[in-house]
Amino acid sequence: MGQKIIVIGGVALGPKAACRCMRLAPDSEITLFDENSLISYGGCGIPFFVGGDVDNVKELCSTPYQTLRDPGYFRDMKGFEVKTNTRVTAIDRAAKTVTAKNLLTGEEMTCPYDKLVLATGAKPRPADVPGADLENVYTLTKLEAADAVRHLMESRKAESAVVVGGGFIGLEAAVAMADQWGVKVSVVEMMNQVLPGVLSESLSLMAKHDLESNGVDVYTGEKVLRMEGVDGKVCKVVTDKREIEAQLVIYSTGFLPNGQLAKDAGLEVTSRGAIVVNEYMQTSDPDIYAGGDCCSIKNLITGAQGYLPLGSMANRQGRVIGTNLAGGKATFKGYVGTWAVKLFAKAFCGTGLTVEMARRSDFDAIGVLVEQLDKAHFYPQHDITALELVVEKGTSRVLGIQGCSANADALKARIDPVAALLQHIQPTVEDISTLEAAYAPPVAAAMDVINAVGNAAENVLAGRCQVITAQEFYELWQNRDKNNYFFIDARPQKAGDAIQAEYPDWHAISLEGIQTRWNEVPKDRPVAIICNTGLRSYDAVLCLARHGITDVRHTMGGMQALLAQGGKIKK
Repeated sequence: MGQKIIVIGGVALGPKAACRCMRLAPDSEITLFDENSLISYGGCGIPFFVGGDVDNVKELCSTPYQTLRDPGYFRDMKGFEVKTNTRVTAIDRAAKTVTAKNLLTGEEMTCPYDKLVLATGAKPRPADVPGADLENVYTLTKLEAADAVRHLMESRKAESAVVVGGGFIGLEAAVAMADQWGVKVSVVEMMNQVLPGVLSESLSLMAKHDLESNGVDVYTGEKVLRMEGVDGKVCKVVTDKREIEAQLVIYSTGFLPNGQLAKDAGLEVTSRGAIVVNEYMQTSDPDIYAGGDCCSIKNLITGAQGYLPLGSMANRQGRVIGTNLAGGKATFKGYVGTWAVKLFAKAFCGTGLTVEMARRSDFDAIGVLVEQLDKAHFYPQHDITALELVVEKGTSRVLGIQGCSANADALKARIDPVAALLQHIQPTVEDISTLEAAYAPPVAAAMDVINAVGNAAENVLAGRCQVITAQEFYELWQNRDKNNYFFIDARPQKAGDAIQAEYPDWHAISLEGIQTRWNEVPKDRPVAIICNTGLRSYDAVLCLARHGITDVRHTMGGMQALLAQGGKIKK
């Protein structure tokens, strides 16, 4: 008989590690404990169950060939035992035993182990405000809560809902309720933007506009003070700025790692309670492994310990742990943080650091944004893709990339290669400019948008142009009475003329026209120039520079970025 292995936790990492170990060392004796009745489910699919894309909650617990992953499945198909509704309450490292309690019968048991795996996951941050105990206030992380919210949707018992938190799960839930069920949804986010920590300010404005354009109210920079109810049911959310009607509240303000069991056993944990592991996914006790949402992992870009609760990472770590339980030497070096989220019309995707995160990590960083077609311009069907590359001045090192597009698959196809580079080397702007990408007019332009953002970053780093964001251009335009800027529209003449007819301060000088009309541009005033995507305005900057006009700022992403952020020039 092989070694006795106990796995604590049965959502993502635990089953993956156990299955991998059994494939490599089938004589192992594995027992998996989980305190819930449903296990091995796709937690990231919960918002899509709420929205009706997934019809039955048990589909989230099923294999691709529709077999329910229950204890019998793991016993008969994978060769190990699963004990549900059973909580492990203590670890005795000296005796190498765990104490577990059956939550249905109260029976306690002591089980020996040779190797132990902690896959205890994370718990949602509690709604620590008055009214949190009212009926119809949920944290959308467990299937039981998802089932209850779906029932409220189907029975039409919630006409208004508030989502507290503008992260992945919160926004996906907001989209699901508004799009599928017609619920009036408001999102309240304490930070000054949605998707904080994963999107730059420029791209977060695009996400906010996508939500608001589809009827979701978004309130950033607001704090929930309390929730009020009638007859024990929530009816209102009160923030520091307003009161919002709500018959349903979903609290989605982040996660806290479940590291208490490890801490009580004397294992090393971080100040926030995440379990510390090495590259083999071993804890400070080499016979105990840990991974997934309960762990702290090295950020490969900053070199610091970080925390990223993602199901995809938990599955990869589970394979590493399973290999090592069977005697292997697999490693998990760390993470760069690659993610994707689909809202209404737009999808967002990224990897690595945003420009704000990079600066907080003491990098002298800039973000360079481009808007470009995802296919050849002459191909009939195409979408605009926005990419923002984050680079370090001086070294030209790439620190991250994020993007926005109506075509989620096309966007992911541009982000994933950069994620791969970030994991294995310290790529530079040149690596992005020259990145080899598949080309055919129906799938990409000959100069792909990923190359274009590398080229743009190279131009900025070389000092060939001064850039401003679309939001900065918009603010300059809105405050034109208070500044001395000269505004140029370098789009085709007809487009610019339509705005100039309404606003004399708007100077329609197309790229083609600027070759001969450059003398209309004053040399004693700063110039802000915009076009449709940023390509024409960059060429206009170069043309003006040849005539000695150099105090010029060109707008990254152009009108496409401005409109995607909800900005308007014309009334």
